[in-house]
Amino acid sequence: MSTKYKVAVVQAAPILFDLEKTLEKTARLVTQAKEEGARLILFPEAFVSAYPRGLSFGTVVGSRQPEGRKLWQRYWESSIAAGDAACDRLGEMAKGANAFLVIGVNEKDNTSGTLFCSMFYFGPKGEFLGKHRKIKPTAQERVIWGEDNGSTLSTFDTELGKIGGLICWENYMPLARMAMYQKGIQVYLAPTADNRDGWQQTMRHIALEGRCFVLGCNQYVTKDMYPDDLPIGNDLENQPDVMANGGAVIVSPLGEVLAGPLWNEEGILTADIDLDQVIQSKLDFDPIGHYNRSDIFDFKVNNQPPIKVVE
Repeated sequence: MSTKYKVAVVQAAPILFDLEKTLEKTARLVTQAKEEGARLILFPEAFVSAYPRGLSFGTVVGSRQPEGRKLWQRYWESSIAAGDAACDRLGEMAKGANAFLVIGVNEKDNTSGTLFCSMFYFGPKGEFLGKHRKIKPTAQERVIWGEDNGSTLSTFDTELGKIGGLICWENYMPLARMAMYQKGIQVYLAPTADNRDGWQQTMRHIALEGRCFVLGCNQYVTKDMYPDDLPIGNDLENQPDVMANGGAVIVSPLGEVLAGPLWNEEGILTADIDLDQVIQSKLDFDPIGHYNRSDIFDFKVNNQPPIKVVE
């Protein structure tokens, strides 16, 4: 197992609602991260192919508008499914970079017709390792995304250590975090759409609580990036010019900021990490070891899969 290696966090926007152009941009960014020596590359929440900030999809309590349904169809068409051609292309990008690639996607379930906010994991041989679906979309997100049943609370035992993570405000769910910790996670991935200053404190708290490296990742999006032909009415009229200003960050197991936060621009953050620091950090705190009072507390997660060993 590699204990020392470089990680990269990509802060960028997709080509909103355009799957093909988003994949092309993703390929360029993966290549750039490869050139910087990254062996693990993280992209933001819903990077393929939009986090639809500011959009209502024509919904209010008690009614839906035809324009919102048309927008939903366009959103669906810019999304991907596990095992489809777009998913295979992401695997080829990981293989070309000889790196683990983790990317936020809008995942379409072609059987049910539901969309999920997911993280897709790819290995350096190009294989699709698995996924995590957000278990609780936040507020208006529940109109567009379904909920997972816990069966994709995934973690992976790799040559880079044990990796896994949660999406956006799932990270405010204490028991969801504990589900990650109990798998011995060493590199915790947190793609998000939250660009508030308080999110930075959350990333440092999770690093300290979980005694793990934390990679936080957000988009940088401006209003003029939205396509002019979206059937959205006046949804964006009162939105700011900068819709998401970033905040990507990399944090050590003792809560020290190693890179970032990056604000108000696209860019790639990198940091050299050493998994020995995870061991060292557990001298005085370990949430699943000597600081876990199993004689008092009993923790169970329904449906969580076992950690997947990646050869």
